[in-house]
Amino acid sequence: MSGMLYLCATPIGNLGDITSRVLETLSQVDLIAAEDTRNSIKLLNHFQIKVPMTSYHEYNKIEKANDLIDKMRDGLNIALITDAGTPAISDPGEALVAMCHEAGIKVTSLPGPAACITALTLSGLSTRRFCFEGFLPSDKKERKTILEELVTESRTIIIYEAPHHLVRTLQDIYIVLGNRNITLCRELTKKYETVIPTSLEDALVKYEQEDPRGEYVIVIEGVSLDDKKKKKMDSWQEMSIEQHMAFYENDGIDHKEAMKLVAKDRGISKREVYQYLVKNS
Repeated sequence: MSGMLYLCATPIGNLGDITSRVLETLSQVDLIAAEDTRNSIKLLNHFQIKVPMTSYHEYNKIEKANDLIDKMRDGLNIALITDAGTPAISDPGEALVAMCHEAGIKVTSLPGPAACITALTLSGLSTRRFCFEGFLPSDKKERKTILEELVTESRTIIIYEAPHHLVRTLQDIYIVLGNRNITLCRELTKKYETVIPTSLEDALVKYEQEDPRGEYVIVIEGVSLDDKKKKKMDSWQEMSIEQHMAFYENDGIDHKEAMKLVAKDRGISKREVYQYLVKNS
């Protein structure tokens, strides 16, 4: 019988947040794969867990995943933990999970702390719909591309950032998205937990005067549906009717329905659209 992989969520600050199920599992598995064994040994020592550990991180995630899968094929049960929070969320664990599924290894997840959800619930912004971006890419071109994709995002946006990169990231977001309501969350669940509802402009002023400290979660208000519609309308005004038709037809909408939508967007009749297309065909 093959062993299985247990994704074990660990505290993001307050050790009291670990679940009894995670503690029981960590005590009973054959091996614990940890993002940073030097960090995780403190957690295991605190709860008197003596199970062997091995490192599993961004720089060995494929090679080590193959090794861990071989061990599970031989019957070992393995727990995966990250430095803080839920494994596979903005974490190399996602590669191991995908490879386990390909190899037919059973995977289960033991729920627990996640900084993105904790920050979202504290933000005071809409929680009904949200998107999680994790850490933005360090490459300027990739970073700009992702931010440009978020310009018309109506869902609440969640981004992680380290203190020494916070100001640069706030500046980049402000340049592309404009001023938005945001909530900055730092040191979540810890003694000096701080939740700051503010705006991008005010946050930049604040951190001109003081150095950011602690790991941050930036929760950003999505664009309103009215503003999104206006931005869409503005983009249509720059299109020819042919381009406007292609905009819909490329999404799989049939020709007649596309004419209706183009007419509605432009405030003209479907007949006018038809006549224009016939004339210019």
